[in-house]
Amino acid sequence: MAAVLFDLDGTLYTDAGAIPGAVEALRELRRRSVPFRYVTNTTRRSRRLLAERLTGYGFEARAEEIISAPQACVALLRQRGILRVAAFVAETTLEDFAEFDLAAGKPEVVVVGDLGDAWDFAKLNRAFLYLMDGAELIALQRDRYWLRADGLALDAGPFVAALEYATGKKAAVCGKPSAEFYRTALASLGAEAVGRPQDVVMVGDDLWGDVEGARRAGLTAWMVRTGKFRDDVVAQSGIVPDRIIPSVAELPGLI
Repeated sequence: MAAVLFDLDGTLYTDAGAIPGAVEALRELRRRSVPFRYVTNTTRRSRRLLAERLTGYGFEARAEEIISAPQACVALLRQRGILRVAAFVAETTLEDFAEFDLAAGKPEVVVVGDLGDAWDFAKLNRAFLYLMDGAELIALQRDRYWLRADGLALDAGPFVAALEYATGKKAAVCGKPSAEFYRTALASLGAEAVGRPQDVVMVGDDLWGDVEGARRAGLTAWMVRTGKFRDDVVAQSGIVPDRIIPSVAELPGLI
């Protein structure tokens, strides 16, 4: 095993705090010099705030160890020379997009993240009108749902799908399960990981982004029985993780 990629929400922590044993497991991996990265589709926090949340839960984390969907989106926008952006993202994520013109009357792209309860008809319709006026659609991620304190809740995916259906445009996806996202994570680990992606283990609680996406990118995918994991969903999906483990606390004993 060359390295490990960790999903965050539902894998390392939930709204209730760190998954029992997760902090100790990652501390042990650092002690053994096993390289790893935090990879997340979370779009409600900037990388800086994600690092602060991890450290607040007891994890050792630096912003440069986090590969996020907004980060991947910014890289794509820079590469394409985009200047004018309509960003439908949480206020706490806007700092990651500070280099772009976010108030343009005619944006070149519409970027969609998870707005949660802040979504309403007016916002969705405004995004729709920008797209019908020629803007391209970029999804930070298209996860179906996530686990919050009061239970499962819709994620960004259903809203991305609504805009695709209404406009006939296909969204470019920046986060998981995008193969480009996984290539970015591998590149941050170094040449060995890039050369042998099958020796890198993605650990997460999402069947589509963490398991199916990682396997399509050539990685090994392990699923945890924490967060939004559901036995019946796994059984009905047709997606088969390389391994299912109780939680990340088991990792030191398996590596």
